[in-house]
Amino acid sequence: MAIREILEVPDPRLKAVSEPVTTFDDELRTLVDDMFETMYEAPGIGLAAIQVGVPLRVLVIDLQPDDPDAEPEVCNHGGHEHTHQPTKKEPRLFINPEILDPSDEHSVYNEGCLSVPEIYAEVERPARCRVRWQDLDGKTHEEDLEGLMATCLQHEMDHLEGILFIDHLSRLKRNMALKKLDKLRKAA
Repeated sequence: MAIREILEVPDPRLKAVSEPVTTFDDELRTLVDDMFETMYEAPGIGLAAIQVGVPLRVLVIDLQPDDPDAEPEVCNHGGHEHTHQPTKKEPRLFINPEILDPSDEHSVYNEGCLSVPEIYAEVERPARCRVRWQDLDGKTHEEDLEGLMATCLQHEMDHLEGILFIDHLSRLKRNMALKKLDKLRKAA
């Protein structure tokens, strides 16, 4: 497994439309392993293959919910000690995902993206959706998703079409977000 470089705006590869996966082999397994490792390291809750420069319809998601069964961990950041609830890993893999039945009801989440670091904005999407996808063996699955999982899946699926979450914003808000990103990069 390896941590791969995450492409950031304005890299033109992020605008590419990803190709369907047709070969379920060791190369695909390596890509998926690397994507999970890269996402956890970033850290993020979702990653599409195109974000690591591979134009295939593959995405990984792990919302990493708090683990109520785990003992709280004590952390020390710069002399400030605090406790937090450890998260549990619930890795999900979606190959060739399709949204079959988005709900008419919408929800708004404050979204961020590993390819648009440090920028967050509210995006409205269908609150629920039925999804069909394949696993590493090419087997087809269907499931109804809602809440943050539905939002995250739709966000990652946008990447497969070359769409970033900031593309859902008004031109003014998108330009403000990109200017803020430029300022952050210059300061770094």
